[in-house]
Amino acid sequence: MSVLVFTESLTGKIKKSALEAISYGYQVAQQQGTSCIALTIGQAEGADDLGKYGVDKVLQVSQVNGFDSQVYANIISQVAQQVGATLVVFSHSSSGKSIAGRVAVRLDAGLVSAATTLLNGDTVNKNLFSGKGIATYSISTAVKIVTISANTFPPKEVSGNSVAPEAASANIPTAKIRVKETTTVEGIVPLPEADLVVSAGRGMKGPENWGMVEDLAAILGATTACSRPVADIHWRPHHEHVGQTGVAIKPTLYIAIGISGAIQHLAGVNQSKTIVVINKDPEAPFFKAADYGIVGDLFDVVPKLTAAIKSFKANN
Repeated sequence: MSVLVFTESLTGKIKKSALEAISYGYQVAQQQGTSCIALTIGQAEGADDLGKYGVDKVLQVSQVNGFDSQVYANIISQVAQQVGATLVVFSHSSSGKSIAGRVAVRLDAGLVSAATTLLNGDTVNKNLFSGKGIATYSISTAVKIVTISANTFPPKEVSGNSVAPEAASANIPTAKIRVKETTTVEGIVPLPEADLVVSAGRGMKGPENWGMVEDLAAILGATTACSRPVADIHWRPHHEHVGQTGVAIKPTLYIAIGISGAIQHLAGVNQSKTIVVINKDPEAPFFKAADYGIVGDLFDVVPKLTAAIKSFKANN
């Protein structure tokens, strides 16, 4: 009996979302009086430090190059059976979602995705209707699988212990997919993991004005985002599109610049802890969802806000 946590490291480094999954697994293991085991696949820089987050053992399958959800699911299922896992935890990321369902089928396990509470016995909660409702699920299978909602379980160091990774025994199947090339966005925190997000819409009037958004994001250490119309007309890349049809996010701070606040956009950002809206239209729907609002021309407000933050940081 144990809790097994798949610890993502698809770029070769342990992701923040993986540490959140570890934190979740550790807390459930503590409640159940069992052990928390982390599993890494491929290169995983920082695996030695997982013990600080409550992991009792780190298992590693390093002989895998490239991501194939079928291969990963096969390996994770084997390890879960070997360690007697009664709960398998994944991040609710694109890769986690692509693997979890396959593992559930292999282990004949019940699955709840995007969980927002710790597994309590057989039950766990998740948000519905863009956060307007909460559903409680009961998982009756012997093995349970949960993917956890991003930015819901902050990673916490619970000890100063390091745990040396051990090689896991697994038969690695031949991949049915051959990846010829992978292109990734480097140098920024992915939107699902970002604590601070600065987003803008058509009020920017054109892509040539986006420098002020990037300047504000840079001084805050934030990730940039945009509304769907901005991505659709190719002012910004589609991976920055947040909303119901884009990336759903839950940052600590979300600053919306020149975005009216259509319901589809709000559905993807309304779980942000603090929302700041900058818009010259006092009737913009976004103000109803905002914690703080600034009515004014963004071309005046944003540079002044950036300058004020820069001055504050220089003097503190």
